[in-house]
Amino acid sequence: MIGVAIFFIILGIIIKYGKMYFLIAGYNTMPKEERAKFDADGIATVFRNAMFGMALIMIIGYFLANWLDNPNIENGTFFGAILIGIPYLLIKSNSDKFKIDNEKTN
Repeated sequence: MIGVAIFFIILGIIIKYGKMYFLIAGYNTMPKEERAKFDADGIATVFRNAMFGMALIMIIGYFLANWLDNPNIENGTFFGAILIGIPYLLIKSNSDKFKIDNEKTN
């Protein structure tokens, strides 16, 4: 589980700070005109925060499971992080908050 948490942290870092926006599903397949209508940096921030949050929950679950000697805690926090984090990520990143309104900027 720690490996998955580390993977999520690395993924969050490379999407946000490495500006690897092509890892954002759907964004890389859009034409350039469509990409210009979205705040890619804002979406990358949501991805970073979601990935870090899921990783943190998994790490806490790992250490809590070892401390209490109960492996079910680790499994529960892993699946809980995924079941909460993925829908949050999808809903938040697809919200209108990250659409750039060109009429307001003119």
